[in-house]
Amino acid sequence: MKVVVIGAGFSGIAAGIRFPQRVPNLELTIYDKNAGVGGTWYSNKYPGLACDIPAHCYQYTFEENTDWSAFYAPGPEIRAYLENVATKYKVHKYLKLSHELIHAAWDEPTSRWHLRLRILTKPLPGGGFEEIEDEADVLFASFGTLSRWKWPEIEGLEKFGGRLLHSAQWDVSEGAWEEGVRDWGEKKVGVIGVGSSAIQIVPALQPKVKQVVNFVRGKTWLSTPFSGAKMAELLARNPDAQNFEFNEENKATFKDPTFYKEFRHELESDLNSVHAATLRGSEMQEEARAAFKESMLKKLAKKPWIADHILPDFPVACRRLTPGPGYLEALCEDNVEFVTDAIQQVTETGIETADGKHYDLDVLVCATGYDTSFQYPFTFIGRNGRSLHEAYTPHPRTYLTVAVDGFPNFFQSLGPNSGVGSGSLLVLIERQLDYAVAATLKLQRERYKSVEVKKEAVDDFDQYLEHYFPTTVYSEKCRSWYKMGKEEGRIVGLWPGSCLQAVRALASPRWEDFNWEPLDKVKNRFYWLGDGQTYNEKHLTGDRAWYLNPDEVDIPPVPKV
Repeated sequence: MKVVVIGAGFSGIAAGIRFPQRVPNLELTIYDKNAGVGGTWYSNKYPGLACDIPAHCYQYTFEENTDWSAFYAPGPEIRAYLENVATKYKVHKYLKLSHELIHAAWDEPTSRWHLRLRILTKPLPGGGFEEIEDEADVLFASFGTLSRWKWPEIEGLEKFGGRLLHSAQWDVSEGAWEEGVRDWGEKKVGVIGVGSSAIQIVPALQPKVKQVVNFVRGKTWLSTPFSGAKMAELLARNPDAQNFEFNEENKATFKDPTFYKEFRHELESDLNSVHAATLRGSEMQEEARAAFKESMLKKLAKKPWIADHILPDFPVACRRLTPGPGYLEALCEDNVEFVTDAIQQVTETGIETADGKHYDLDVLVCATGYDTSFQYPFTFIGRNGRSLHEAYTPHPRTYLTVAVDGFPNFFQSLGPNSGVGSGSLLVLIERQLDYAVAATLKLQRERYKSVEVKKEAVDDFDQYLEHYFPTTVYSEKCRSWYKMGKEEGRIVGLWPGSCLQAVRALASPRWEDFNWEPLDKVKNRFYWLGDGQTYNEKHLTGDRAWYLNPDEVDIPPVPKV
């Protein structure tokens, strides 16, 4: 089987581990447009970049890291974790970095995906880049949701004479961002936005620059950060911590496998216990709202007027929820200005707001988000010339987020409706990958040349989505990337249920929801049984008692009296 993976973030690296582990006779290639592994954690290098869920829950189930420096680990540590995992499991031998997908098309005669990619390290004299072609029996895509950034549509943005940056394209030519802002001590920096990136950038820059001006039009909830009994034990030693930093003593306790497994299990269990807060009118939603409001008001005590402009009317979790350690405290510092008037235009020297006031700036940071419409910047053609662009218009329609009708032998992770409002995204990524691996094995084992989800199955999942989300806070009026950046409309960013429900749903594939096209022109469905023996016994090679291996033997528990 020839499998091609697009993307080398969390999904792609896991694919480089699981496909070779489980699929025999495999040819695997993993392409990524970036020059290194990590996906969004490679691309993003802005000040304050960090995980917004507990780091000990933001790792593979099979690869634990006991050396996180903080409860919300900084971005460079997450990228280093991914690089270490890729090195440990020898994923690099499958990687082709700086290779950008520009065209993919299903070829009916061969039942294969035909791909065209540009090599970003090989520019051509007349412009453009050298291109290559490839083919695949199975295409596994991990394009990523937050990977296609865009500039905001603000009049005069191109006229700005100072330094213009986007949070997703931070200039790190001078090294780490700390090095890059070392000479910013006398600079005035404008930050546009109040999303998760802006909330991390503002407190990171505040102590390093003369002034930060945060231009904010929306509102957002900031969650209280810590929970769980074992975390409470650590927090008791530093009750005022915004982002608990693990010292060597803490890390030493994590070296005890029993303690660490209990610690991690408790954190994930806690993370998976708040789904009820996303349901309209639930008791947990009201409790969260009251707790977060109290916490935010307390942190804004020095500038209480800010609360009138940042505390939302919409429910908690309607838009992406973040703990935002240090953000509200930074807003209260003397060198930070919080501006809520609409931006009229960008000038050569700064920003002019609708009230006619002008803010002189040396640096302007646009923390204004990504294109979350799932309309990708490459051509992707399935059966009968139908494009993925068409399939995702007016909104994406998938089967359990992993497959799309009209696109055979194509599976994806972190596609439409793959995000989680609560719980661990990493375990969902692993289960989506497991689904693709299981389908590949069935294609191989039972000699099918194509598998395609039935349109009626996609229709039914779409109907389920339409009926589920009105019961949640996500459908309330608030601007969110969950709704493709709109205040109201279709939810395309989130799974229709809890993280645990998604894990259960993907665990046992419903192969009856797919059409399977045989490879051989033989009517008997048991043709794949072959000549009555396995390869190993026929050639007297390999393991001929594999069913006795520890990972194969299912030892039943002895019933207690």
